[in-house]
Amino acid sequence: MGRSYFVDEAVEEYLGGLQAAPGSCVTGLLAGQSSPQRDFVVLAVQTPHRENEGQPKSSKGVSPLDDIDVEWVTEHAKQVSRMLPGGLCILGLFLVTPPELSKDAQNTFKRLIFAVDKYITKGRLWELSEDDVTDRVTLHICSKTKKTVCKTFDVKDPKSSAKPADWKYQTGVSSSWPMLTCSVKVDLQIPVTGSSSDNTDKSMKDGLKRWAKQIEAAYCLINGRQALDDSELITGQKKNPKTTHRPTLPARIFVSDEQAELDKRSSALVQVCSSSMRVRGVVHCRAYIHNNKPKARHAAQAIKRDVINTVCSRVEMFLEDLLMNEESQKGLCSGQQALPRRVFAPMPIAGLSVCDYMFPDESTADVAERLKEMLDCETPEEDIDTSLESNQWITDSHSDDSSKHVTSVQAENPKIQKAPQYYAGVAIAAAIALLATATSLLYLSE
Repeated sequence: MGRSYFVDEAVEEYLGGLQAAPGSCVTGLLAGQSSPQRDFVVLAVQTPHRENEGQPKSSKGVSPLDDIDVEWVTEHAKQVSRMLPGGLCILGLFLVTPPELSKDAQNTFKRLIFAVDKYITKGRLWELSEDDVTDRVTLHICSKTKKTVCKTFDVKDPKSSAKPADWKYQTGVSSSWPMLTCSVKVDLQIPVTGSSSDNTDKSMKDGLKRWAKQIEAAYCLINGRQALDDSELITGQKKNPKTTHRPTLPARIFVSDEQAELDKRSSALVQVCSSSMRVRGVVHCRAYIHNNKPKARHAAQAIKRDVINTVCSRVEMFLEDLLMNEESQKGLCSGQQALPRRVFAPMPIAGLSVCDYMFPDESTADVAERLKEMLDCETPEEDIDTSLESNQWITDSHSDDSSKHVTSVQAENPKIQKAPQYYAGVAIAAAIALLATATSLLYLSE
């Protein structure tokens, strides 16, 4: 028996309104939440048209399926993935074709689904757990008869074949999903080796990977209770399928400055580097969890992953700008720069929220335009919530030409039991960084 997908009826309405022009097809993304028992689809969005410079690309083959721009489909998936809060992810793809292309659709799906998953997960910093589902859904829609065929591919296995799955429409699939909220203080210092943009990119990713492991191992309180086990997230409430109430649960994340094993000794590390990047500020995080007897540890996992994703997305945007900047070849400029702040907007369907990132020189009109392009929805500017993160930062610069190295030292950990200390937010465990040639401070919204 294949997997079951419970799909919001608003998705059915959206898909029903899509039409493939004669001799062409329509691709798009399916987003929602996976669980070991079942999957929920709450968002469908077609791939936007790509604006090509000059003349349009010539046809690659005799079939419109051969002309699908895989690179553009994967880039769209990455952008939409950044806009999804914790608990939501890209579950798969849909394809609308005329009847004569139905037989060839599955080969196209396999090519696309593996390309999308590879591109999205390339920069992922958190580890998959044993409960994570690796099946991705594909939905083929005949533009003439509206008949649908739902199948899945296991992206863990490149040789996997399509398996049939159930596609069931329901009303208000996510209307009563609990929402977790959390504000996390980030203060992360990363040594950068070399002055090129490639070195900066690698150094930042390595530093973020170490930080992400701390977040994954952190203690999480949800509604004042520690969320570690398989206990139900919300107890004492009976599930009512007709309710539209969405509980809001505050979460707190605590990172220890103690090593897990007190008797483990760590070696000193001396690292030569040209500069140090410091990421700091307060980020607002949000996650949704299904109401099919959700477990506390799954909710904690969802909010932790949102913490990691939102910080890493902003650093990625900075690095992308750095690569496009002609001056990046000269190395990092000393001083403080503002990273984009996170803003939220109502999802076009399902009553959930999506997010975007607004740079200091942008306005809500820019955010609304991106939501229209990426999510195919009209969002009034007044519905975009910019209040959760502020946009204040201080421009400053630091340089010290007297030093050529950055040294990080982890002291030996004696076998002495002492009370562990915990900090809300992010701590750099047992490390002291001595700044060198230049220090760049990247400010998250504070």
